[in-house]
Amino acid sequence: MTECPHFEHLLVIPRLRIQNANAISSPLTHGFPSITAFVGLMWALERQTRAVGLDLQFNAVGVVAHDFDEQTTDSGFVRTFRLTRNPIDRDGKTAAIVEEGRIHLDISLVFAVQSQALNDIARAKEIAQEVRQLIAGMRVASGTVVTSTASAARQAPYVIAQTGDDDGRDKLFQQNKMRLLPGFVLVERQDLLEQRYQDLCEKDPAASRLDAWLSLSRINRSWQADAEDGRGQWRHDWEGRGWLVPIPLGYGALTDLQPAGSVANARDATTPFRFVESLYGIGQWLSPHRLQSPQQMLWYADSQPETGLYRCRNDYCTTAQTEYEFNFE
Repeated sequence: MTECPHFEHLLVIPRLRIQNANAISSPLTHGFPSITAFVGLMWALERQTRAVGLDLQFNAVGVVAHDFDEQTTDSGFVRTFRLTRNPIDRDGKTAAIVEEGRIHLDISLVFAVQSQALNDIARAKEIAQEVRQLIAGMRVASGTVVTSTASAARQAPYVIAQTGDDDGRDKLFQQNKMRLLPGFVLVERQDLLEQRYQDLCEKDPAASRLDAWLSLSRINRSWQADAEDGRGQWRHDWEGRGWLVPIPLGYGALTDLQPAGSVANARDATTPFRFVESLYGIGQWLSPHRLQSPQQMLWYADSQPETGLYRCRNDYCTTAQTEYEFNFE
C-alpha cells in the first residue's frame, strides 16, 4: 500500500495564469491537463532549483483551479477546438492542421517539500519568491505563464510549515486552506469507481470496470413511474454525486523494457524505452475548505517497473462532515 511521501513544508504558488495549456489530457478525456503534467512540472522544477543552488526536494503536488477557458467553439450539440493554421512548409505548401486542444487556466500550485532552508522564516519567503520566478520561465502543461491581473498580494508565494505535531500541522492547514478559495481541488475517487462496479455486477455479472468508468463519466437518466397513480418522470443519478470527472492517472506498459537506443526515433537514446497506454480513473473537484489534511489534495508518483505501472496517486478519503468556523479578521 503506497502513501504520500513525507514532507516538512507546503510551498504554495498562488494565482498562476497559464495560457494555451494542453486541454487534451488523454486519448479519451479533455477539459483539463492531466495530473501527470503537473507531476512532470514538479520534477523539472526540482532540477531547476538544484541548478541555481536551492536545496529543495519536491515529493508531491496539488492543483487548485480558480478559473478556466477551454478554447472551443460551441455550435449547439457539438463543440470543436479552435485550431490554428500552421505556417507553410519548406515547399511553400500549406501545412496540415494538427489537432491541438488549448485551454487558459488560473491555478494555484501546492508543492510538498523537504528542505532545512525553509525552517528560516525570512529565508523561506525569499526561496518561495525564487521558485515562483523559475516557474514563470517554464512551461506548465505545455502552456505559457503570463502576467496575471490578480493583485501582487494574492500572487505572493508562501510557505506553510508542517514540522510540528499533528495538532499543530492540522491547525496551520485549516487556517491557510481558506486562502485557496474560491477554487476547486482535483482528487481521486477510486472508492466511487469500485462502488459503481459492484452495483453494475449485481445487475450484470459480465460488467467490467470500463463499464463502471463510463457510467460515472456521464449523466444516466431513467424513467421512474409512480406505483400509485402510474405517473412518472425522468430521473438522473447525478444528484448527490458531486463534480465527478474521468481522468487519466498515468501509464501502463504494453511491452517489455527495451534497452536504451534500441528503439528507432525515440526522443532519448540514453534511457530504456517502453511502449505504454493511458490508465484511467475517476476524479472529483472539491472546494479546498472541505479538505481535512494536505495529503488529501496532494498527488505523487508511484512507479512499479516490474509490474509495468507508472501512475499518479492521491490519498483522498471521505470523512465525516464537520462544522467550520470562518474568521474573516
